[in-house]
Amino acid sequence: MKNILLLCGGDGAEHQISLISADFIEKKINEIGEYNVIRAEIHNKKFILKDGSAGYFDKDSRFVTGSDCLDIYCAVPCIHGVPGETGDIQSFLEIFNIPYIGCKSEASHNCFNKITTKLYLTALNIPNTPFLIVLRQDELSKANALKAFDSWQDVYVKAASQGSSIGCYHVTKKEDLWDSVVEAFTFSEDVIIEKTIKHRELECAAYEIDGNIYITNPGEIIMPDNLFYTFDEKYSKDSGSVTTVEPQNLSDEIKQMIRDYARKAYLGLKLRDLSRIDFFLSDHNEIIINEINTFPGMTPISMFPKLLEHNGHQMTEFLRQAIERAARKKK
Repeated sequence: MKNILLLCGGDGAEHQISLISADFIEKKINEIGEYNVIRAEIHNKKFILKDGSAGYFDKDSRFVTGSDCLDIYCAVPCIHGVPGETGDIQSFLEIFNIPYIGCKSEASHNCFNKITTKLYLTALNIPNTPFLIVLRQDELSKANALKAFDSWQDVYVKAASQGSSIGCYHVTKKEDLWDSVVEAFTFSEDVIIEKTIKHRELECAAYEIDGNIYITNPGEIIMPDNLFYTFDEKYSKDSGSVTTVEPQNLSDEIKQMIRDYARKAYLGLKLRDLSRIDFFLSDHNEIIINEINTFPGMTPISMFPKLLEHNGHQMTEFLRQAIERAARKKK
């Protein structure tokens, strides 16, 4: 059977969620019946196998596990946040000439960094929230941040290079702004301040199958009043948020515009195989891209697999085609 290296974990803030997603991916790949899954959790800069031993790549790009030297047919980097969505693990795999599914290293890095994403979206004429970049903690940056708050009155302060709302703060009082910026800097080297938009949160899956790029109709995250979709709100068993793949009171025109912007972003940022593209629909019916996830969650409550299957496709077939497409490119 063909060896599939399923990478997960990563020691970032989303390590545990990555493990849950890997459970789902492993189950689906095993259902295909054509592959032997080797699961390796990235922990303390090592590839830790299920038996607790460590694997590694040798000089011939084989994956060594104990006395076995395995040729890897394809890797699946199921890692949310660092070092998966940052592009680091993709660069590593490219050095060893290991095929892998998902976005390449540059696209992963560009989408993980909120500043880079916004600059790309702006250049592509795709609407996104008004923002201010904060590159350092000095008096000029502080003055510019306070000036932005005076203009917007209600903002989100975000660590530029984090996922799942890590290092994000909702600020409605001017006196709290700079403390939130300083806190955000503990999660990232750069910080971004965004104007708060009253909105509905809509997400679509973008993926490749049968030689085509598919953009699903959006699903919706419905949150309790006045709550920000934090990491805990996303994944806690006590979450009050509800997800649906069939949002109510959403016109065909709005759905089409969201699909069009998502396709434009997918192509413009050179995404590959899969992504989840998140939107705000403002109270004034403005469509705004919020963020792009280059390896979206695959937990039991995650939107990507739900939207893909609601769109008439099967995760097993999607994964099989992505694996085979990556392997062919190596040849």
